[in-house]
Amino acid sequence: MTLLEGFLWLALNVYHEARSEPQIGQIAIAHVTLNRAQQQDISIEEVIKQPHQFQWVRGKTYFPDNLPVFLQCMRSAFIALNTNDFTAGATHFHLKNRSPKWSSHLTYINQYGSHKFYR
Repeated sequence: MTLLEGFLWLALNVYHEARSEPQIGQIAIAHVTLNRAQQQDISIEEVIKQPHQFQWVRGKTYFPDNLPVFLQCMRSAFIALNTNDFTAGATHFHLKNRSPKWSSHLTYINQYGSHKFYR
């Protein structure tokens, strides 16, 4: 996988998981994706396509339907690639109004936008 392909997968994940979030929330989602890739020593695409990880991969088109918003998500992905991880190594997140079972087994880090982050 090329650097550009990894960047595009990261931007797509930010777009589909956090396009309506403030930039801090988008960058946090990107850091989770990067943290998982680093922790598992696999590509960004492989992280995103793992079963039951990111809902948007199942059944949706990958192509963004809102180009200006996708460009903002690309910017957030770029920032995440070029800044320190402020999520303290977060590898999981969920919407603040959800309580998935797995969250009780992880360490809560913080909330960015409408998502809670864990490691």
